[in-house]
Amino acid sequence: MKWFRKLLGYDDKFFDLLEASAAQAQSSVTLLVDLLGRRNEAPHLDAFIQSRRDEKRINEEITEQLCKTFVTPLEREDIESLSTALYRIPKTIEKFSQKYIVCLDQVRGVDFSGQVQLLAQAVATVKEMVKTLRRRAGLEKVKAQNRRLHQLEGEADKLILELFKNLYTGRHDHLRVIVSTDLYETLEEIIDRCRDAGNVIFQIVLKYS
Repeated sequence: MKWFRKLLGYDDKFFDLLEASAAQAQSSVTLLVDLLGRRNEAPHLDAFIQSRRDEKRINEEITEQLCKTFVTPLEREDIESLSTALYRIPKTIEKFSQKYIVCLDQVRGVDFSGQVQLLAQAVATVKEMVKTLRRRAGLEKVKAQNRRLHQLEGEADKLILELFKNLYTGRHDHLRVIVSTDLYETLEEIIDRCRDAGNVIFQIVLKYS
């Protein structure tokens, strides 16, 4: 019967791919932490580009498997929506990294650690939420995880207001203010991407509960 289960899409390949995508998103956050921690070394984008390419490859594999599989364990549009939401996380991280490297001289000493810590918690939560799809975890557990994501997003909203408050005191160089503001907003966008992925997962679980 194993071949028949594979024919029907129940060999867990979609769960494997979605979990790999979530793991890749988390790896991109690890790369970001490493980038921001490099004080005396010239930063490079190579690792971020590769991470985004790996995520894109997984996304394309999911699309290919959807075309080949007769019956899928989740509705096709749900798999596609989650795959796209997960892909946007490393894609936006790469965008932040590009800006950061280009503007490095203007943002030396700027503290991004608060936002990055919240981001690390958010992407770890997303990764755990993706795993619940395979395990068919209960609605209440997923609801609590999604609530945690929204809580992290709320903390990020409060933090960015504090960061802006410090930037707009008039004590900083104008160019530094502009560049820092853009980078803060891009980090906020990454956290929003994690929230978006969590919302997709919650909607999927809600549909099957």
